[in-house]
Amino acid sequence: MHHPKNKILVGALLYSKYFLGLIFFVNICSTYFRKKMQDYLIGIGKRLKEIRKDDKKTISQIASVAGVSNGLISRIENGRTIPSLPVLLNIIDALEIEVPSFFNGISTQTNFKFLVTKAEEHTTIEKEDEAVGFSYKYIFGKQLDSIGFEAVLLEVQPDSERGKVETDAYELKYILSGECYYVIGNEEILLKEGDTLFFDGRIPHAPINRSNKPTKMLVVYFFIAPEQS
Repeated sequence: MHHPKNKILVGALLYSKYFLGLIFFVNICSTYFRKKMQDYLIGIGKRLKEIRKDDKKTISQIASVAGVSNGLISRIENGRTIPSLPVLLNIIDALEIEVPSFFNGISTQTNFKFLVTKAEEHTTIEKEDEAVGFSYKYIFGKQLDSIGFEAVLLEVQPDSERGKVETDAYELKYILSGECYYVIGNEEILLKEGDTLFFDGRIPHAPINRSNKPTKMLVVYFFIAPEQS
């Protein structure tokens, strides 16, 4: 006849083994998803917008199911911020798509010694829908350990319109041609051809072209990878 205490001890050991196994499984999954995020961090917003529009879903619908604000979804889609792992998983669930399918739709380059993007490979990307006179062309982006960067060509037309935006990244602007004013917080800086500007994108900012010619600039975003909880 088995002693009751022995049964309790065996049960406790089995529970502990199950619990430790569960923790191990969760850690493996977490490591997998974080690795995926490091590989594809820069393309998450574009992929999110692509799936949402193909399924004819609104930002409000996705935000409601994912338990986040409309503003956050909009900022992620426009490349203004990068979601944490828990938030991203909630958004993917709201899109009703499998996690591997979500990441498989994002192109990436690994094990490279250098990156080359031909002029014909530049693609037009969308930022704020309400912006008028702004044209963005994607050059390339890459995630390196704790920081990701993205390079785009921005053309700002005369009399363009866009409110101030905030980006969870440091931004570098190099004026290729033309001139424009850059409003950063409460300050305004005139930039001319050949000038360079570097600032914290979390400060509300916007370019204003008051001239009669388009302004072209190279923009590089240096994103800081979000902390995962």
